[in-house]
Amino acid sequence: MIYRDFAGKRLSMLGMGTMRLPVIDNTPAKLDEPAVAQMVAYAMEQGINYYDTAWGYHGGNAETVIGRQLAAYPRESFYLADKFPGYDLANMDKVEQIFEKQLEKCQTGYFDFYLIHNVFELNIDDYLDPRHGIVDYLRKQRDAGRIRHLGCSIHGSLAVMQRFLDAYGEYMEFAQLQLNWLDWEFQDSRGKVEALRRRGIPVWVMEPLRGGRLVKLDERQRARLSALRPAWTAAEWAFRFLQSIDGVAVILTGASDLTQLQENVRIMQTDEPLTEAEIAELTAIARQMTAQKSLPCTACGYCLDHCPRQLNIPELLRLYNEHNFSGGGFLAPMVLGGYTEEQKPAACVGCGSCSAVCPQQLDIAAALADLDRQLQKK
Repeated sequence: MIYRDFAGKRLSMLGMGTMRLPVIDNTPAKLDEPAVAQMVAYAMEQGINYYDTAWGYHGGNAETVIGRQLAAYPRESFYLADKFPGYDLANMDKVEQIFEKQLEKCQTGYFDFYLIHNVFELNIDDYLDPRHGIVDYLRKQRDAGRIRHLGCSIHGSLAVMQRFLDAYGEYMEFAQLQLNWLDWEFQDSRGKVEALRRRGIPVWVMEPLRGGRLVKLDERQRARLSALRPAWTAAEWAFRFLQSIDGVAVILTGASDLTQLQENVRIMQTDEPLTEAEIAELTAIARQMTAQKSLPCTACGYCLDHCPRQLNIPELLRLYNEHNFSGGGFLAPMVLGGYTEEQKPAACVGCGSCSAVCPQQLDIAAALADLDRQLQKK
């Protein structure tokens, strides 16, 4: 197992996430605890010492189940991470109540790592509002030893991340990102990693396989990669890419069964960063994959001064591309949930002023209308 040094600790670079654990009857809240126990036992045997959970995973049951399983092992033999559930604005004034309940559910007296969770467009203003006292409370818990290391997870744009770090960056010891070879450019993970690197904040990775999408390559894509590394699986390409990024300390596996976990562990026995040529090939494949269902917006910004409704057109098109590529998904609705009605795609009046100055000659009004239709249908 590969390890990374962090603040005097030796962390397994592969961490075990608990968002996609085995379930019964295809019911997310109904965890298959014997199967989870088998996965935890294997992870511990193989040297995984980082375990990540959250308030909302598996209908609130992931914390309880992982806490019960880890209680069978010496507390000093693993590091446990949990998160404040800021994705629900109703939780913003409940930080103490939730934190105490999390300790109880996880059967522990402290969290090794604790994250301000899911910082994105909907909740950034609330996270920055000192009246909620979220960061102040969590800092006090860190000072008291009930949190050993405080960090954040970012689901929003680079601009949102910058706003959060401008306010609280001095207190953040690590940051968790959706990071993989497809989102390196598509979701500007590269920009986020570089911004964190400038601040000296190490990166934790979520969604290394983008929910399994990166192991479902078509025949042509697989052939291109096999020409370079015949023995590697698609999952291996994904993990090796992340090993190539300076600043990545922990990669959370989203394995949903023992077989997937075993493959992840096999890969992470060795550190084999990609060559520049191999990274370029992955990037080229990613561009082709996203181009099939995306508009080629370059975010030049020419449209911004010509929109009578002052819409953030490049950001709306980014969300449109994400929504189309993912076949729906949660990201675009989640982000747009933080917008006012005047900022949403439905506010477009279809005047065409933006397209008149677009270097790509995109039919922006049609794209925004399509995004609105998809969201309304959902």
